[in-house]
Amino acid sequence: MTTVDSAEHETPAAEVDRCLDAAATAAPEWGQWAPRPRAEALSAVADALDAATADLVAAAVTETGLPEARLTGEVKRTTVQLRMFADLLRDGSCLRIVIDRSDPGYALGARPDLRRWLVPLGPALVFAASNFPFAFSVAGGDTASALAAGCPVLLKAHPGHPATSRLTADLVRSALLGAGAPEGTFDLITGRDAGVRALRDPRVAAAAFTGSVAGGRALFDIAASRPSPIPFFGELGSINPAIVTPEAARERGEQIAEGFVGSFTLGAGQFCTKPGVLLLPRGTGLPERVAELADGVPPARMLTTGIARRYHERLGELANVAGVKVLTSGREHADPSGIPAVSPALFHAGPVQNLHEHRDVLLDENFGPSAVIAEYEVDDALPGLLAAVAGSLTVTVQTSNRPDGEERARLAALVEVAARCSGRVVFNEWPTGVAVTPAQHHGGPYPATTAVSHTSVGTAAIERFLRPVTYQNAPDALLPLALRDANPLGLPRIVNEPGDSGRWR
Repeated sequence: MTTVDSAEHETPAAEVDRCLDAAATAAPEWGQWAPRPRAEALSAVADALDAATADLVAAAVTETGLPEARLTGEVKRTTVQLRMFADLLRDGSCLRIVIDRSDPGYALGARPDLRRWLVPLGPALVFAASNFPFAFSVAGGDTASALAAGCPVLLKAHPGHPATSRLTADLVRSALLGAGAPEGTFDLITGRDAGVRALRDPRVAAAAFTGSVAGGRALFDIAASRPSPIPFFGELGSINPAIVTPEAARERGEQIAEGFVGSFTLGAGQFCTKPGVLLLPRGTGLPERVAELADGVPPARMLTTGIARRYHERLGELANVAGVKVLTSGREHADPSGIPAVSPALFHAGPVQNLHEHRDVLLDENFGPSAVIAEYEVDDALPGLLAAVAGSLTVTVQTSNRPDGEERARLAALVEVAARCSGRVVFNEWPTGVAVTPAQHHGGPYPATTAVSHTSVGTAAIERFLRPVTYQNAPDALLPLALRDANPLGLPRIVNEPGDSGRWR
């Protein structure tokens, strides 16, 4: 078995430089590929990963300790994401082409001919995540969306699954080259210093990261302090509060307790959307029931020794907060891998006022199977408490199945605040298990992400790696094919004729 957190292999500086040079050389050609051939290349990558699922899963089981069924499903999610972006390219609307034809009679004065579309930023540096060795790693959503945008990708592998990363990278690289993509369209590097070196290099035009607040913020600061700052999408930390109304607690308290325990312990609590705090009406008895259910959850292995170490440090910080009662202690268990397995930990903060007073500790993410419960009175100002929570990926609201006017009125302000402090408001479900769909938003205000306008899941993720360019009064022969009058690529476009308000053509 592999014990992680030993010294991470560093890609030599000369090799990092070679990869950066290859990516910069590939960028003009890959960026100019028409959407449909690029879609075929992404589909070829998906086919290669599907064909190698058994080998990929076997490698990841050994390195991560995650169950085979979950990893098999995650490979499937990875290939679905790749094909989703391939379909987006075939549709072509992601380029957002708008043409304003010249109009001497325009209301604000003569209008020139203007043609706008989106173009790739250039080479993208992607930092792979620890908790999803496929879907947020080498060929995950960041890589898929950057490649779909026309950006070569330099992937900094996570040390938690190096063999899995190398195997996946070989498949991605081979499939892209087999589809005719230029050398340098995809490469892999390893090591913290190599990643920082690449992030500082002027040949890198954008970066994406999934991981800790400390690590992500350090990288974000590097990206922002470069002589030419670059876009940096970092998914960092999220407490994902869950709120239960009195009516919901009366109607289905047992179901809510079971759902919460299943959600905050799923994958050993190492999901970015794990609900880390549960707000319950006072006097339901649900905290004790949640603790009883959590006590019955078997221990699960953490991803790395470093993650396990920090998890236990946070347990000590939570237990030492004034007024906090430890409901379940989060015991550590031996695992054959040498990486600890842990059982759930649950803390009762008492009234929400105590949660608010000690929010710097109690409302800070603990990456692992732990959660905090607080109880509120019906007349407590829950919207004010929620507004004090740092930005989250999600807020969950458990309401009655048949909310009456009083409950709806009480929730209106709360839901409004939930939408301001998170990227997704979840009703009567639990946030773990992110659907990969065009309407999905997996982002949120800082520290959930460093780029609140963007998502790392769903087709809108491609927008992180594109920028607009407008051509004014350009001769047709000098325009990109997508903007020419004949529209030889057959892409959807909004065309504003003189006097028109615009329509799709």
